[in-house]
Amino acid sequence: MDGEVRLEVTDGVAELVLDRPAKHNAVTPAMAAAIAEHARRIDADDAIRAVLLRGAGTRAFCAGSDLNALAAYPDAWSFRNRVVYEAAIRGIRKPVVAALKGWALGGGAEMALASDLRIAARSTRIGFPEVTRGWVGGGGASQMLPRLIGYGAAMRLLLTGEPVEAEEALRLRLVEQVVDDGAEEEAARALCRKLAGFSPIAVQAVKASVRQALEASLSAGLAYENEMNVLCFAAGDHREGIRAFAERRDAAFRR
Repeated sequence: MDGEVRLEVTDGVAELVLDRPAKHNAVTPAMAAAIAEHARRIDADDAIRAVLLRGAGTRAFCAGSDLNALAAYPDAWSFRNRVVYEAAIRGIRKPVVAALKGWALGGGAEMALASDLRIAARSTRIGFPEVTRGWVGGGGASQMLPRLIGYGAAMRLLLTGEPVEAEEALRLRLVEQVVDDGAEEEAARALCRKLAGFSPIAVQAVKASVRQALEASLSAGLAYENEMNVLCFAAGDHREGIRAFAERRDAAFRR
């Protein structure tokens, strides 16, 4: 089962599947290691242009870290040196689309935050319950939420631990689209196929530039963006884009 995490690649789209539905796809240390290994493979494989992140079953995207596994760490130092699976998702250079349904809690919600786009089924409930268990999440929620939805909304979610439903998540801009239950995977898959058809260098340059905007000053970000623009032109994919425009057809980026 590869740590109960599957990687399936079709036509340039990698589907990273958390496959432990009986436990709401809660992540064990073995699964965390598998996620990190698959993330490295995704970045190394030029045939992969976009990534769909989803959970198996019908009840959950991911309920976060398996609490029994958390209790098994012998000491704080061992826990500190764990594989941070949310960071593995965040570190993927290619665009990642999360298909959410049912429960997306704790580390599962943080994996959604680590993705670039989130499509939620109406059944989705997103929450960060760590404070109710006696800790703060270690996968990025306290850093990413204020950047995505603002200070007050982030504090409400993090301090109360209460989940929000899909429509409120959309209003908060925590997700980008809400669809009927059962339609989230195909909607995310269609978006991934669209992204996979673009120039891979351009798509990764967009992601790198926007991620830089979360950390840099405006002047540094603008300079970085311009360097990414120059890199795209140096790679040459723009020539196909210009030809396709002149010939009134879709561009065919073959890199």
